Amino acid sequence: MLKKSLLIENKSSITTKNNQLVIKSEIRESTIPVEDIGYIVLDHPEIYLSIPAMNFLVENNTAVIICGNNHLPNGMLLNLNSHHIQQEIFKNQINATLPLKKQLWQQTIMEKITNQGILLENNTNTNNSFEFIASKVLSGDTTNREGVAAAMYWKQFFELKFKRERFGDYPNNFLNYGYAILRAATARALSGSGLLNTLGIHHKSKYNAFALADDIMEPYRPLVDEKVLEIMQKYDEQDLSTAIKAELLQILTRTVYFNDEKSPLMVALQKTASSLQQCFSGERKRIKYPKLWNYTDIELCGYLYFLTSLQKLRKTGEMLLSLETTSSKTASA
Repeated sequence: MLKKSLLIENKSSITTKNNQLVIKSEIRESTIPVEDIGYIVLDHPEIYLSIPAMNFLVENNTAVIICGNNHLPNGMLLNLNSHHIQQEIFKNQINATLPLKKQLWQQTIMEKITNQGILLENNTNTNNSFEFIASKVLSGDTTNREGVAAAMYWKQFFELKFKRERFGDYPNNFLNYGYAILRAATARALSGSGLLNTLGIHHKSKYNAFALADDIMEPYRPLVDEKVLEIMQKYDEQDLSTAIKAELLQILTRTVYFNDEKSPLMVALQKTASSLQQCFSGERKRIKYPKLWNYTDIELCGYLYFLTSLQKLRKTGEMLLSLETTSSKTASA
């Protein structure tokens, strides 16, 4: 079942009653079945979350995301006992060999670079060499093809001068928010499959509690990039407003495609996490990543690119016509 995502930005109290989550603000009171909620984002310093409500959410594998003063996700509550053979899964994950983890990272980076190439081609309407770069990724990506692709990708992706930085200028704030939501969704899926988010296959900083989520979310990042580009074309504002946050949360219900079916992103992440667990147990050799677009999506992207270009040409033409009219009037005077 497709779960709901809630964004709470006002002073509120969150409690439970009759297996329902009760959200009460100064304006209204509403209830929602806890089992219908996949993600709840708390973005106000005066939100009260009762302990029974907190436990109820965690027991239902709801990701509770807490935002800091900068309104970016800062922490998360996850279920640590969400699988019936939890200890066995942990053991398989901990005992995973280095060659296996390097092979899994190779698969992950190949998928990421391929997806970046498709999105960039749709965005710029020009061919690129990302498919070739992806084919050259070695086990463990020892030659850092990920970095090579990233440098090319960000140089061309936005029309404005852009440098991808964690605390950089606009639109880094939009990207950071989207990536944080994606990270939370990935962590929820991994936890639901009984995996320990702290133990990554590549990321290994001692300060990172979600290293595995950071690994597995990599091929999905272009979905955030695509949504941010769409938002930039739709909104003039450069700050994270409620409307923009709501747009970024829609990524969780974005449709992606497996060979035999299509799934919302939050469901696809669960399939990816389950396949990773099977890789650790030796039941399969490849992580199950979806295709982020089908041919209809690609054709639509090309059409939207055409419309955007046409709109820019019209605006340029209107500006030139206005200048010519002004010049003519000045000359006549």
